[in-house]
Amino acid sequence: MLTTILLMACVTFVSRYLFLHRALPFTVGQKLQQFLSYSAPAVLTAIWVPIVLLEDGALNFTWHNPYIPAAIVAIAVAAKTNNIYYTSLAGLAVFFLLR
Repeated sequence: MLTTILLMACVTFVSRYLFLHRALPFTVGQKLQQFLSYSAPAVLTAIWVPIVLLEDGALNFTWHNPYIPAAIVAIAVAAKTNNIYYTSLAGLAVFFLLR
């Protein structure tokens, strides 16, 4: 188990080192940079959608689900302010008020 974790840490480090170290003769083209810019939103969406919409493996689209209004408020605040702190605080406040 520990060996697997250490090997995966090495793989992760090496793969990121190749992209980030300036001395290596490897550059990423403009199209690949643009393509990679979508990876963070895609990963974050893959994380939050099941948390917000699934309960015990089934879709939960009721207003009794406190995650849905909190997510809607967080999305609205993020679109309006572009501030991670306001977005997080607004979403958390709504979630805890409804819970």
